[in-house]
Amino acid sequence: MGFAFVLSAVPFALAGPDAQLSLCSAPVSTTNGCIIGHQAQKRSHVCEYLGVPYAVPPIGHLRFAPPEAFTSDETLIASAYVNCIQPSSRQVIYPEATPQELQILANFANQAKNHSQSEDCLALNIWTKPSNRTGKPTLVFFHGGRWTGGTSNTPYYDGQFFADTEDVIVITLNFRINIFGFPGAPGATQNVGLLDQRRAVEWIRDNTVAFGGTPDKITIVGQSSGGVAVDFWSYSFRTDPIVSGLISHSGNAFSFPVNNQSLSSSYWYNVSTHVGCGNTGDVLPCMRSLNTSTLLAASSLARAPPQPSIARSIPAFQPTIDNLTVFADYPSLSSAGAFAPIPYLHGNNHHESGYYRISAYASNNATAPESVWTAFELESFTCPTARAARHRARAAVPNWRYRYFADWDNLRLYPGSGAYHGAEMNMVIGNSEGVSRVSASEDEERLSRVMMRAWAAFAGDPVMGLEREMGWPKYDEQGETLGMLGFGDEGGLDFVGSGTYDGECGSLGDGVI
Repeated sequence: MGFAFVLSAVPFALAGPDAQLSLCSAPVSTTNGCIIGHQAQKRSHVCEYLGVPYAVPPIGHLRFAPPEAFTSDETLIASAYVNCIQPSSRQVIYPEATPQELQILANFANQAKNHSQSEDCLALNIWTKPSNRTGKPTLVFFHGGRWTGGTSNTPYYDGQFFADTEDVIVITLNFRINIFGFPGAPGATQNVGLLDQRRAVEWIRDNTVAFGGTPDKITIVGQSSGGVAVDFWSYSFRTDPIVSGLISHSGNAFSFPVNNQSLSSSYWYNVSTHVGCGNTGDVLPCMRSLNTSTLLAASSLARAPPQPSIARSIPAFQPTIDNLTVFADYPSLSSAGAFAPIPYLHGNNHHESGYYRISAYASNNATAPESVWTAFELESFTCPTARAARHRARAAVPNWRYRYFADWDNLRLYPGSGAYHGAEMNMVIGNSEGVSRVSASEDEERLSRVMMRAWAAFAGDPVMGLEREMGWPKYDEQGETLGMLGFGDEGGLDFVGSGTYDGECGSLGDGVI
């Protein structure tokens, strides 16, 4: 049974509340069987489907294994989020923190107290506005969290506002993280968390029509490590990318180091030794027999070696180079144009370290000179984005680059936190008040509408949408094509030459070449 989004030949937007409630609760036929949703709480024109499985629960013999397609002939009441297993993190009150700091960080870092967690978490959430429109673009969001934490169950990724404002389909998803998604077991399939993302997008390809979409207009969007995953995708699935557009926020394949197999194996055996499964050979059967809490506690004891800068700490359990899903030499691959020629929208924030300073402070009140943070922002965000933009432009792949500047009162973490890591997601999702519990200003709401429109225009037509609808030119390293979003805390889009911010990348060697 399909989902026509039409009630008695009258667009849903013209129907009354009772008809709306009936439409959202009508069964939608998918490869999982029928799914029943409900009206979104804040935007009643939107239908919401929460906790829709896209893979078989990765438990028992499927723990640490690639995801398997899920099928069912039962009806699912899609009414509740699920959360993947992850270590707990403590809340940190930074010096001169604003009243909303803890609220924002709790929503960003999945510190909500009421979030139950499970290994059975491979599910996605869907928001769509019923209407006569068919073939709507679908935007699929990969959350960040340094491969260790994060969730789709957060106001940062509440898709009802974006789906309502732009009449697009918004989908968020969970994927396995930390040791469950990136175990590093030698001889086994690596990076199953990345394969979870692939399985989710395959499900979306097969089912988006039922929600008013089309498989020809799927764009994947990621923030931080989620942005890295989006860029990884372009190298891993060159011959069958499925998606038509890529959007990376504050992270790409050049941003952070990953593990080689030897390093990942050492962490794996560190845990297996600690729990009594041995330190050599095939310990997978034993590791799969442990209860979740034992495994999580042991994995939390594994520590990556200290990095030269406190700004660039890395987790033990993260992607491993296997030259299938994660490669050893992205600079060479990128320079050679060895990525899927998919249009790319990517960028970073003007003061990424505004968030990372809190993370560093959480580690024994660690601080660093301003020069350390400046180098960190260049090395991890500005220069990686510059390199990716240049290489794609030289390979004739359409790409657009942005830099986000806004520092809104309701999203400020402390005086001077600025346009910190993750702040721009509030503009795209359109729920800053839900994140901070403080009302947004008119300029902030204006910028949110601009960014929603831009992201939707790109998803609707990744080749021409931004130029046609926003006047945003394709990236050209010689022209004024770097989009400045919220510059001067205004709700607009302006353009400047990329050299304005890339000039110091040369000090990092081949940082942008």
